[in-house]
Parts: sequence; structure tokens; C-alpha cells
Amino acid sequence: MKKPFLNEDFLLQTETAQQLYHEYAKSMPIIDYHNHLLPDQIAQDRQFETISQIWLYGDHYKWRGMRANGVPERYITGDASDWEKFEKWAETVPQTVRNPLYHWTHLELQRYFGVTELLNKESARRIYDECNAKLQTPEYSVRNLLRKMNVETLCTTDDPSDSLEHHRALAASDFATRVLPTFRADKAMTPEDATSYNHYLDKLGEAAAVDIRTYYDLQTALRLRHDYFAALGCRLSDHGLEQIYAADYTEAEINDIFAKVRGGEELTASEVLQFKSAMLVFLAEMDWEKGWTQQYHLGALRNNNSRMLRELGPDTGWDSIGDFPQGRALSRFLDRLDGQDKLAKTIIYNLNPADNELIATMIGNFNDGSVAGKVQFGSGWWFLDQKDGMEKQINALSNMGLLSRFVGMLTDSRSFLSYPRHEYFRRILCNIIGNDVENGELPDDMELLGTIVQNICYGNAKAYFGFDTVTESVPQTEAVLRS
Repeated sequence: MKKPFLNEDFLLQTETAQQLYHEYAKSMPIIDYHNHLLPDQIAQDRQFETISQIWLYGDHYKWRGMRANGVPERYITGDASDWEKFEKWAETVPQTVRNPLYHWTHLELQRYFGVTELLNKESARRIYDECNAKLQTPEYSVRNLLRKMNVETLCTTDDPSDSLEHHRALAASDFATRVLPTFRADKAMTPEDATSYNHYLDKLGEAAAVDIRTYYDLQTALRLRHDYFAALGCRLSDHGLEQIYAADYTEAEINDIFAKVRGGEELTASEVLQFKSAMLVFLAEMDWEKGWTQQYHLGALRNNNSRMLRELGPDTGWDSIGDFPQGRALSRFLDRLDGQDKLAKTIIYNLNPADNELIATMIGNFNDGSVAGKVQFGSGWWFLDQKDGMEKQINALSNMGLLSRFVGMLTDSRSFLSYPRHEYFRRILCNIIGNDVENGELPDDMELLGTIVQNICYGNAKAYFGFDTVTESVPQTEAVLRS
């Protein structure tokens, strides 16, 4: 007799997999070291009015699914009511079979709202009303949703110019979940458009109280903001890049390039590449000095639909996997830092599965024994944070490196309802290892394998990022409070 869909053994194909998940993985706290949640909503303990607001607003995955199903943009990002948007999503869900959206949707309904009914056109109104009624109760405030998912630490993604006022408020509160900033300086190293870049430099200079006129001034401003982030518990930086930049340059050349763009002149393609290369090294050296972890998200081809970019702006669901060359520049960049003994702990996320083995072997070139898993092949990212993508990443890492030292999963999400993705990953991980045991490829040693599973789900990340060293309440000194 077949078990019902999404039962307690979902994705767990063997008894060993079931034991690994239920006895070792399931109860582990969550360390979500990379996401795009809004810290103001956590600080204010926001209460969402409708499930559409918390579930559909800003979710590019669902938007793409609805567009593929022929839903007009009015019901996606337009002026349709929350109910109309939810109804269109409910009509789309049955058409997402074999897409991870089908699993995620029903996992989220079950784990947060206790809804076991499948979402479709017929069930839409019942589910909408039930979820909305629960969202009005104190149990469904943002902080309580994080508590419900057993989130111990989460790291938001923040620009160096951000005030971090909400992180300060959270650090001074009694909220047990650590909410820490992540230093993402992408805008500081994108001089392609001189006008917009100079506007950003003015904003950064104001935040750092530095008049940015020279490249040295830019470095000073970034150092001050880096220090400020560190004072509020930051332990990670992040970069979203097509590929690593590793062109040759001299300090004099970068000074001249910065003076040129600061003067309002447009740069040549080679000057842009040199500037980006210099900035990556400078930012990486700051991370090394503080013992942070640097993250590189590589391979996204963004804003492919120019018409919709003009209408809706960036980050609205028009991106795809790119086929950029990754190996040589990544090798040069990591080798430059390692050669100066300034290579920080590093996580490399790959968006093109064709490059999985490339990344999995590259990390082995720079694991020097100083830290277990110093250079990491990051979890399946964006289009690859689904069953097939996770399995391929896990298998490539297992074959070329040490899966046992992997720091595990993250949400990379803008939604407070995305935390079942950690469960999804844990089930897939346990299933892979469980199948190996059942096939005689691994010993039936629950003490060994269970410990490895728990470390991948939680323990490795906690040790690797040094979250135990983050104080429970950040000292509110004048330097920290400076905005």
C-alpha cells in the first residue's frame, strides 16, 4: 500500500535513511548563514495580513511558474488583490508537478499552517481563509515563525552603506535567534555606469563620514563600514558575480581609474575589469584580517528580458544560468591571496552544474590544513537548490572532497516561509547516505554516519563561522552606534 503524499518518510527511500533523518537530522537547529530576509520586519516583529503578502510578494520562483502557466503580470507583480494573486497561484500549483515548487508549496503549508490538503483551484478559498486567520494570531508573527522553525542564527544580506539600525535593535532585544548582518559590497565595485556609481559613492561616504575623492578614500570608507559590521556580529561577506575577476593591475593604475570614474568619465572594458579585480582582492584581505568567511555566488546571467527589466526593474524573475568560464580566473584569484597568506575561509557557490566538478576540485587546491573545510563548495544555489541540483552538488563534493566537512544548507530566500528548504536538504542528504548503506557502499554505523549528518546539518556551520564567539548582546559603544 502506497503511503500518502508528503508523509513522515517523504524522500526517505530506505529504513536507514529514515533512521538518519528522524533520529539525527530532524531536530537539529537551523543556522541560515545566507538569506535576503528584511531585518526591519524581524525587529518590528511584523504580522502579515495575508498569506499572499508573506508567500507571494517577492518570490521569483513562484512568479516564473505563474508566468509559464500563462498568468498575466497583473496577478503576479501588478495591482490585483491579494486574493486574486493567491487564486492564480493556486491554479498554477497543480501544473508545477516535478518542479520543486510543488514540494516546497505543500511543505510550507504543512509545516507552518498544518494544512495537509493539496492546493488547487477548488481548495484555494478554504486554504486562503484558514492561513489568513492563523496569520492574525500572535503565534504567526515573524519572530514566532523563526522560533517555530528552530532558527538559531540567521545572516541577512546588507550593503556597506546600510545603517544596521534594525540589527542594533535586535542585538539589544531578548529575541533568542541571532540576526547578524553580512557585508555585501557589490555596489562598491560596479563602476560601469559612472553616474550611478558616483551616486552610490556619495551614499557610502555619508554612511562612513568620509569624503570619497580618491581610491584611498574609498578603501578607508569601506574599512570603517567593515569595522562597523564586525562590531554588530558580522562574520561573513558575500559577492554576487558572473565570474571571479583576476586581471593584472598596479596601484597607480587603480588610482587613475578611480579618479577617472569619480570625475564622471566612462571606463573602458579593460579598466572596469582591472578595477573589479583590485576591489575583490582588497575586500578579501579585509575578510582575512578579521577571520571572516567570504562567499562568492558565481554564474548568474541576470536581467535577460530587457523589456521587463524596464517595466519592473532588476530581481523580478528574469535571470538564468550563465555559461561563464570559471576555472582560470578563480584559480588566479585564490592563488594570489594564498600566496600572500591572506586567503580567508571561502565558500564558492556554483550556478552552472557543468562546473560542479571544476569547483569541487578547485577547493582542494587551497585547503591547507589550517581549518577543516577552509575552502567550501557551497550548497546547490538558486536554480540548483532542488532535489537534482542538491544531489549533484553532494555527489561532486563527495567524490572530489570531504562531504563530512560541508557546512550545509541555507535558504537564500526573501520569504519567512522558506525554512522547510532546510528540511528538504536534510531529507535528501539522509536519503543519499541511507541508500549507500543499503547498497553495501557504506558501513551500517549509525554513530559515525549520524554524527556526520548532524555536523552537516548544524555542527560544521556553527564551528566554521565562529558563531559561538558572537556575544549575546552587542556592546552599545559610541563607535558601534555611529550610523
